[in-house]
Amino acid sequence: MEQERKSIQVEIITGMSGAGKTVAIQCFEDLGYYCVDNLPPSLIPTFIDLIETTENKTDKVAFVVDLRTREFFDHLFASIDQLDQRKELSTHILFLDAGDQVLVSRYKETRRSHPLASEETPLEGIQLEREMLQELKGRARHIIDTSSLKPRELRERILTDYAEKNQSVFNVNVMSFGFKYGMPIDADLVFDVRFLPNPHYVEHLEPKTGLEEEVSSYVLKWTDTKEFINKLVDMLEFMLPLYKQEGKSQLVVAIGCTGGKHRSVTLAEYIASYFSEKYETNANHRDIEEGRKK
Repeated sequence: MEQERKSIQVEIITGMSGAGKTVAIQCFEDLGYYCVDNLPPSLIPTFIDLIETTENKTDKVAFVVDLRTREFFDHLFASIDQLDQRKELSTHILFLDAGDQVLVSRYKETRRSHPLASEETPLEGIQLEREMLQELKGRARHIIDTSSLKPRELRERILTDYAEKNQSVFNVNVMSFGFKYGMPIDADLVFDVRFLPNPHYVEHLEPKTGLEEEVSSYVLKWTDTKEFINKLVDMLEFMLPLYKQEGKSQLVVAIGCTGGKHRSVTLAEYIASYFSEKYETNANHRDIEEGRKK
């Protein structure tokens, strides 16, 4: 029996230029949507057709549509009508708005010109854009006024409104690495555990890694290791909720030893496991195989 196909959730993100569409699309990416920015509206139904024919079909797609594509904008309503007629799709519009004075202030802060008023004042472009978008705003399922919202607050609002039940939007990636192979450039927090006893100098442990019980037991048995873990866990328990509250969707915690094979691997596995009940965690070991290369 052929498995029933899941409905595809389609979100059209639009609204006033400067109202927060960039923040919005980043939020939808964090929520697992396949996001497309600045696609001509007339091509949206075709893109959905392509999505449906792929082997690993996504069930959540978000499009950002704004007046950078004003030559195609007249086609948007026709495209939305086409999508509304398809039973396998659930299509909604998110409209982001803000007051005229707020938008003018934002344009002055960024020193960018309005897309509809490159040679006039930003206010003239804003007023023209508002008039053009009036009908689209009336069709929106969800309208968010960002006039008084900071980017972090807008992010929280979108995540609250669109996150699925029990969906995690904050991931903790714990990375082990070896200092001899260079610092990880994508780490948010870096901890050096080269002060701990090194299994590299224990003959029967040297060829093994921190993923093996003999090595991890050796690393974890020392008083210094236990004290370090207690202090590190205590600090992360304080910091992680604050990073999440600030709006960060992913935190990379890097733990380094000399070669990235023993001590850092053991500690990365321990920390990832410890926080796995509170957060979506993952342990990865950048340099664990480096020592085996010839």
